[in-house]
Amino acid sequence: MADPSGTHDIAWRLLRTMILIRRVEERLARLFADGEIPGFIHLSIGQEAIAAGFGACLAPADTLASTHRGHGHCLAKGVTAAALIAEVMGRDTGACRGRGGSMHVADLSVGMLGANGIVGAGVPIALGSALAHKTLGRDAAAIAFFGDGALAEGAVYEALNLAAAWAVPLVFACERNGWSEFSPADRGFAGDLEALATSFGIPYARVDGDDALAVHAAVAPIVAAVRRERQPRLIECVTHRVHGHFEGDPQRYRPAADREAARAADPIARLLAKLGGDEATRRRAESIEAEIAAEVDAAVAAARAAPGADRVAAAEDVYG
Repeated sequence: MADPSGTHDIAWRLLRTMILIRRVEERLARLFADGEIPGFIHLSIGQEAIAAGFGACLAPADTLASTHRGHGHCLAKGVTAAALIAEVMGRDTGACRGRGGSMHVADLSVGMLGANGIVGAGVPIALGSALAHKTLGRDAAAIAFFGDGALAEGAVYEALNLAAAWAVPLVFACERNGWSEFSPADRGFAGDLEALATSFGIPYARVDGDDALAVHAAVAPIVAAVRRERQPRLIECVTHRVHGHFEGDPQRYRPAADREAARAADPIARLLAKLGGDEATRRRAESIEAEIAAEVDAAVAAARAAPGADRVAAAEDVYG
């Protein structure tokens, strides 16, 4: 059947991105457990619909600043699985030659400004990129991802103020999963995000962040308006965090019912259900799974065979 809106094609594109993010992170979890990854990793399993929905709306010229939970954003913006996995494994073939690791992956060639190990610190970086877009006359938007914990950070408030005062093309994207590290987010943020945005004159929207099609439908006009009007917008994406704050977190602080609700909200399963349960859908989904499994296997094999980060060159690129 014809699909004049293109929704069916978009749905499959979103599904592929979400499966790629999920399978890469599941492999990273195993590599971490086996001691093949230095340092900590923070997984976005359960939150793939947000990254995929945004990624499908962004052009190469658009820029994105992420969080410590940024693997999905990287992949959705165009960082390859091979470059991401090698970087997280500390290999010289990684996106940052193994010098950034999981929390600082960046690839300016695709507009990925970087993940960030400091809560809320990516927001002012995205603000600077938005100001550059405006100053240089680019037809581009910047995206600032942040989570619940960043709502208590002064840098976010300052960025909201400056984005409105300077009238820059910046989308504030809150991934609200209900948790700020090990505590319910409402213990650290007493305000209301819509009221906060309104106080700065920034238009606000809210979306089910576990519904990839809903995220895409909400984000597409927002990004278009930000590019066109050179004004900031804020969107709150309500989602669920399946794994703990960091990989290996036993989550003893978290009620079992909340963990079960997070698993039940699986955005991949939800989109597959919308696509239907017919044989053709099943075969196409299996084909995508097989393609991505081969891609991830190849990326891991290449990373294992690559040299580690070059310590002699570690100071390169520190200064422009």
